[in-house]
Amino acid sequence: MLSSIVRNIGRAQRNFSTTPQLSAAKKLFVRDAINAALDEEMERDERVFILGEEVAHYDGAYKVTRGLWKKYGEKRVIDTPITEMGFTGMAVGAAFAGLRPICEFMTMNFAMQSIDQIINSAAKTFYMSAGTVNVPIVFRGPNGAAAGVAAQHSQCYGAWYSHCPGMKVVVPFDSEDAKGLLKAAIRDPDPVVCLENEMLYGVAFPVSDEVLDKDFVLPIGKAKIMRPGKHVTIVAHSFAVQTALDAANELSSKGIEAEVINLRSLRPLDTETIFKSVQKTNHLVTVEQGWPQCGIGSEICGRIMEHETFYHLDAPVWRVTGADIPMPYTKSLEAAALPQPHDVVHAVNKVLGVK
Repeated sequence: MLSSIVRNIGRAQRNFSTTPQLSAAKKLFVRDAINAALDEEMERDERVFILGEEVAHYDGAYKVTRGLWKKYGEKRVIDTPITEMGFTGMAVGAAFAGLRPICEFMTMNFAMQSIDQIINSAAKTFYMSAGTVNVPIVFRGPNGAAAGVAAQHSQCYGAWYSHCPGMKVVVPFDSEDAKGLLKAAIRDPDPVVCLENEMLYGVAFPVSDEVLDKDFVLPIGKAKIMRPGKHVTIVAHSFAVQTALDAANELSSKGIEAEVINLRSLRPLDTETIFKSVQKTNHLVTVEQGWPQCGIGSEICGRIMEHETFYHLDAPVWRVTGADIPMPYTKSLEAAALPQPHDVVHAVNKVLGVK
């Protein structure tokens, strides 16, 4: 299964510098999808530029910005010192002045150093300026658990950022998401946080000709039904989408057809797609790698409770989340701290009353 394959990529993936752009089967690596989105938008709009640690001469810590410095030069692909607070402030100021910066963090965990700039400066300025100062900026980088990087490098910030008004939050899963959502984020007039997943950078997903087109853009705030079903709805985002799909395959072998929804966006949240699915299946399970308290699953539960969809439920909503602990370093404990397909299968059996 894909989930087991990517878990074994481990640290070696960080140094993975050469991936084919496209195979004969039209598969695209997630890192190359992001690279294509950056390239196309920089070519389209000269106001777009990238800054961050090792994004230029080294081609990016994850090779996402490979080739862009050579193509666009040091004024548009800028290596910064190791000071997130500093270069994030520079990026926000550039957005105030009418440029369209893309601020890359080597991991979103390091963005905690610049949270004041992201929230108080970027997210609130349009409101506090009475609509006179737009802040068209993208904050992007790997989010959530990687492999063997322990507690201070494995947090999921989906719930953190989606809590804050004034900006949008997108969470790509596959190559289609990665390209279409990032292009939309770069074009958006407001701050957008793009939470990628390191374990997916080196995974190739099949893509259509439409995705490869330079004009391909996905709408922010619209979820995607990855797999139709009639017995239970499973809602997930980022890497947890694969966990949900693996669980759905196992459930299908037992005659249970799960509908899997890829949120794609956490703010705005596409509750309409969730509501319609739950009204059809009458059951809901949410899956995320983040912590349970105040998580995305909790928000979805609240939205269901406040909507007419609540009366369509035949059982309580079940949340499958990461363990409520800092991430362990040991490989076996790390796997135990993250939701696995068997956890989702167990949750579905519970809500359906299957023994």
